[in-house]
Amino acid sequence: MKVWRWILLLVIVAALAAFGWHWVAEDPGYVLVRFRGYTMQTSLLAAIVLLLLAWMVITALWRLVRWPFGAFSRRHRRLSQQRLAEGLVALMEGRHGDAERDLGRASRLDTLRGPALLAAAEASSRRGEHSRALESLDEAAQFAPRAARVLRARVLRRDGRPGEALALLTSEADSGNLSPGGWREYALAALASGDTRRAREALGPLQKSGVLGARAYNTLETQVLVAGINAATDGSELNTLWSQLPKTQRRAPVVIDAYARKAAGYGLELPAMDEVESALRREWSSLLVETYGTLPGGDLEARLRRAESWQDAHPNDAGLLLALGRMCVRLSQWAKAHQYLERALALAPSANAWEALGDTYTGQGDATLAQRCYRNAIAIARGENTEALPSKNVIGGRLDTRPIAIEERDEHGVPRLRN
Repeated sequence: MKVWRWILLLVIVAALAAFGWHWVAEDPGYVLVRFRGYTMQTSLLAAIVLLLLAWMVITALWRLVRWPFGAFSRRHRRLSQQRLAEGLVALMEGRHGDAERDLGRASRLDTLRGPALLAAAEASSRRGEHSRALESLDEAAQFAPRAARVLRARVLRRDGRPGEALALLTSEADSGNLSPGGWREYALAALASGDTRRAREALGPLQKSGVLGARAYNTLETQVLVAGINAATDGSELNTLWSQLPKTQRRAPVVIDAYARKAAGYGLELPAMDEVESALRREWSSLLVETYGTLPGGDLEARLRRAESWQDAHPNDAGLLLALGRMCVRLSQWAKAHQYLERALALAPSANAWEALGDTYTGQGDATLAQRCYRNAIAIARGENTEALPSKNVIGGRLDTRPIAIEERDEHGVPRLRN
């Protein structure tokens, strides 16, 4: 198709040229130039061609004359671009001193001054030279004011002054004129300074801008929401905050866990229990089922029976086993507590499981084994090795770590054979 289009275009051009030539040939025009006794006669078309040729010759001569004088500026531009490239590479490689030097030299070229000064300020900040970074940003603000303001907020936050960073961006945030990177810095500065309300206000623009990927945005959103929940001073404020959050923000397991624990601390056991149970009905979460076993209040025996019914679908979930063990400890059902907690430790050793097992031995009056369990809990928290315990479930000196098999069936209900 491209060949035919070119052929058609050439035919059209040839036709126009032919008609144009005949039109000019009928009356080629007449141009008479007389200057200081010299006379030049020609046709209009020839005069136009001569003027074009003269313009081209004058332009070529002007560039030829200017070339020696522009050699220095071209070399300066080439070296500045090279230093900018080398400085950015050094910044990414972590050679911040080299990056600061190269970027400072690149900033001597007017067209590169703004980007070079911004990158040099970032290099200085990463070196810990925050005062030098702020000096570079003072100069960079003359060329890229919005970018310099965002980077200044980042430098102040890194320097342990999140309040100043927040104040720097507040006016633009209130007017809705912050850049996407500015909203991120605004949220982080508000979070670091304890202003969770402003941090939550930044979530909407951040999500809309798409400056963060899904995973990074979800992580930041979770941090902001958990901080806001933990900052609630009483149950009324907590419930008001929770009711104002959109449903999508109230479905993250970490957020529900924070709300349930905070609500239970303020004596709101029923709302905390309802949120956890609703979340577990929507989607299974080991974190929430572990929280379910720690919440106070309610009919503990009924909660234990409900949690035990979940074992059919989740027999190898260490969080569920830990929750069952904790509830059994609270009900003084020591044998069942041993069974659940030893199984939880076999699947996924954790400090919480060792602590709950220590509570079991404490309830039975065995202080020696209880202390060993508590020491193991501390050892796991420190990343150290644990001491073995004598147990009826120990096989060859170790706990049985074989998972319980879950029968898998196809769409017709026929069990699948395992390979």
